[in-house]
Amino acid sequence: MRFISTVLASAALLQTAFAASATAQSNGLWSLYYDHLESAKYIDLTHTITPYIPVWAGFGNSNFSRAIDPKTNEIYTYAKDGFEATAYNFKTDQLGTQFDPPAHWDPFGPAIDEIPATVAVRPLVVIDITAKVKKDFGYQMEVADIHAYEKKYGKIPKGSVVFIRSDWSKKWPSLELPLLTKFPGITLPAIKYLHNQRSILFHGHEPLDTDDTPTLESEDWVLHHGHPQAEGVANLDKVAPKGCLVNIGFPKLAGGTGGYARYIAICPSTWKYGISPKTFPEAPLRKYKNELLWDDELKYRLRKDETYA
Repeated sequence: MRFISTVLASAALLQTAFAASATAQSNGLWSLYYDHLESAKYIDLTHTITPYIPVWAGFGNSNFSRAIDPKTNEIYTYAKDGFEATAYNFKTDQLGTQFDPPAHWDPFGPAIDEIPATVAVRPLVVIDITAKVKKDFGYQMEVADIHAYEKKYGKIPKGSVVFIRSDWSKKWPSLELPLLTKFPGITLPAIKYLHNQRSILFHGHEPLDTDDTPTLESEDWVLHHGHPQAEGVANLDKVAPKGCLVNIGFPKLAGGTGGYARYIAICPSTWKYGISPKTFPEAPLRKYKNELLWDDELKYRLRKDETYA
């Protein structure tokens, strides 16, 4: 009798398992979202673009203006038209937090509109070199730093994105940043190791260049060997070194040699930073106490008080 009861119990467990498996298959990736991503912590790794953010002097500042009706030459307003819009005059596609396609340096490399959709979500690795940068602001990450990370957290996954935390972005948006000749970067042997030995998708860094050598040798190698890269990444101090994902988005500009990117880290629900879809109102989004208004001095819209109503 005990044997029969055990068999029946085992059969019931198998039936439950098969039912769960069938449900998971019928729901596709929805189960992944509701089981994990809905309660995950989301962290924005992106600088806000304004007309005054740091940019290489060779490009110059961009301009924002209020969109106008071409028929009347009058500005669109909430009061008159029921909406407002903004006109953007960007002086470069190398601005703020970026996604650099190989075409930035290589005319035979893919432009940003030729980057495959498969780059959208990847495992995220964050290698922290801040201790060495505090001693030498021009420190360039070495292969030894990769080995030290892997000794502590395990092997860097194939196809992952590796962001290098230097805390350079803590000084953002100081206009002195693009003038610095010394800044944190990555050595050529280290970038080759990440791509050739660990087969990563791409790497990213906080400064606006990959390295501080006279010829930008690491950046030259990356972009001439078919690899994109991320630049101007922010808030890496708020991301777990292991176990997070990164969501990657950028505009699909025809023949684009660069792109204004948005990177979002998606970390486990137990992580101490970030917001969760379960705790942050999304549908509808909360309204603010004060209006979004055009500032004639700053030349863009802003909200004086960002508290919610």
